[in-house]
Amino acid sequence: MDFKQIQELIRIVSKSDLAEVKLEQDNFKITIKNKVNEVVTMMPQTYIPQAVPMQQLPAATPTASSSANAPSTTDNNTAASNDEPKGNYVEFKSPMIGTFYRKAGPDKEVFVKVGDEIKTGQVLCVVEAMKLFNEIEFEGAGKIVKILVEDASPVEYDQPLFLIEMK
Repeated sequence: MDFKQIQELIRIVSKSDLAEVKLEQDNFKITIKNKVNEVVTMMPQTYIPQAVPMQQLPAATPTASSSANAPSTTDNNTAASNDEPKGNYVEFKSPMIGTFYRKAGPDKEVFVKVGDEIKTGQVLCVVEAMKLFNEIEFEGAGKIVKILVEDASPVEYDQPLFLIEMK
């Protein structure tokens, strides 16, 4: 294989959706890798609800009107416990810094919506990093409970993107 043929092969692979091409002829071997559609796979991390510490208010002398209108602490504790998620939830976090997209293009459908059942290997979103659009896959089975990031917004490494109820 001569240099011109190698250049032509590289050009063809770079314009295709192929991830890798290996070619062997007699004593000649070449491997060409294309990183255009890099797929990142992440294992889910378990979501553990954490209690938010209550702020201490300065002590004040109670008056008849303020004590009658003040909510009781038992009401606050009940409301807080109702807001906590129940079940086997995981936060699916960003594997990289970039821009979060819910769909592959402006005229395409979103990858997942709240309430969707998801399975192993399913693409949840795309994170653009340095002009590369990386499809982010989920490893596991579950249901989308909440989408934690707005479409086309910047995300940090390890930032929660989705709340998923595991099956």
